[in-house]
Amino acid sequence: MLGDSPIHPVLLSKDLAETRRFYHDLIGLEILTESEAAIVFRSGGTQLSVTKSTTGTADTQTQASWLVKDVRAEVAELKSRGVEVEDYDTPDLKTEGGVADIGFAWAAWIVDPGKNALGILQIKE
Repeated sequence: MLGDSPIHPVLLSKDLAETRRFYHDLIGLEILTESEAAIVFRSGGTQLSVTKSTTGTADTQTQASWLVKDVRAEVAELKSRGVEVEDYDTPDLKTEGGVADIGFAWAAWIVDPGKNALGILQIKE
């Protein structure tokens, strides 16, 4: 059954060199494999693939999310590495210091060079 198997997100990128810099150099993910067509990164016990695309991502919705124990600490670490953390101030979503209260969790977002929106979630206990 699929419900018993891990899922492996695949994102798109128009520039794999920028993707490598973002995920490996800035965020610190380990590279498992790399080719002209894709880069596969390790994150915790999972993998994230980013494949070369001529069109990139057109959707602004969150493509993948990390579950973390302390979203504010993660945001501070990302900012210290030069990663831009998104700020929102809309009727539906407001961040303070890059973090929003979305009810069941505290959340932050970053956007990779391929325009993939990535969430960082701390589930409330």
